[in-house]
Amino acid sequence: MRVGLVQLNVSDDPVANLPQTVAMVRQAAAGGAQFVLTPECTNGLSSSRRHQAQVFHHEADDPTLTALRAEAADLGVWLLIGSLALLTGDADGRFANRSFLIDPQGEIVARYDKVHMFDVTVSATESYRESEGYRPGDRAIVAQTPFGALGMSICYDVRFAYLYRRLAQAGAQILTVPAAFNDTTGAAHWEVLLRARAIETGCFVLAPAQTGHHPETAGGKGRRTWGHSLVVAPWGEVLADAGTEPGVCLVNIDLAQVEKARARVPALTHDRSITGPSGQEGGHV
Repeated sequence: MRVGLVQLNVSDDPVANLPQTVAMVRQAAAGGAQFVLTPECTNGLSSSRRHQAQVFHHEADDPTLTALRAEAADLGVWLLIGSLALLTGDADGRFANRSFLIDPQGEIVARYDKVHMFDVTVSATESYRESEGYRPGDRAIVAQTPFGALGMSICYDVRFAYLYRRLAQAGAQILTVPAAFNDTTGAAHWEVLLRARAIETGCFVLAPAQTGHHPETAGGKGRRTWGHSLVVAPWGEVLADAGTEPGVCLVNIDLAQVEKARARVPALTHDRSITGPSGQEGGHV
């Protein structure tokens, strides 16, 4: 199967971002991709909750979702919209960070809301509190497709290995990790985390990413993201690295490698119950 990873550099204006995204999805399909993936926050990145409330939409009337569903149908491809920032109507005003799997008829096959919130202090001058603006999801999702089972995740989820183990043990052969990964932590951890998730689960990992400096029309200084969209094989080899420029990365993958890797190291079948440090029955290792 041929996959196409779309690497974007979006602003905080969803209307302005959409033509670039559509053009790259078309480019991926023209290159033979049967499965096209876009990054986290495909519709826009903004540090201002007030601005987000003005430009983002509910799922039912989001123009980016509508347009990309139509593109999937016109092109006859499977499409993962890495995530869209969406209004929820919650009393606290928080948004959803939601990934969508779209089939070649333009229908939504699966949705996944990001579970783990990026609440970190990277340095004395750089901190993030994603949970202040976004509500976390609470469900792991494995979606079935004709080419294999997909375990869905988003960005900061990649640091929580138990999620991917559960996805793989539930049948996932491909793990999707769309991201807008911070450039500081990306330089240190992005590749090693993605390779670890592939090795631990024997899955392909497909990780389309945002890249570069993201300008904000609302007056914020704008974020910087790491780029380097990756495709990682089940044995841990990096099959493609998109670097730091926006564009499309095309890769052929062979799902027979999943079973081959798992046969060599069948770690997914080797869980054991353990006693926790407190003396109570713990989880599994």
